[in-house]
Amino acid sequence: MFRSQLPSVDAAAVPADAVLLDVREDDEWAAGHAEGAVHIPMGEVVARIDEVPVGAPLHVVCRVGGRSAQVTQYLIAQGRDAVNVSGGMLDWEAAGRPVVSGDGAAGFVV
Repeated sequence: MFRSQLPSVDAAAVPADAVLLDVREDDEWAAGHAEGAVHIPMGEVVARIDEVPVGAPLHVVCRVGGRSAQVTQYLIAQGRDAVNVSGGMLDWEAAGRPVVSGDGAAGFVV
């Protein structure tokens, strides 16, 4: 069976104005996330699909890229314009991209 490659981008190459969907769990989000990202844990995406932003390409991120790849595949199947952030928040942090905690202070990726 032929399977097309999932659209993906390295964390360092995500545009500064990109719409980011973080699908990690609540504790991961609270420790550190990209400022301005939308948070919907992977297990809630189907039930909360109406909360997923539409329009510009949606950059989906998790810790390392596995969960976000699954969510990206699901969103594409729903007709959404989605791109997986390969390397996830670990690569995001390693690339020097800003990470904030749940209270807006400097955060870290767990």
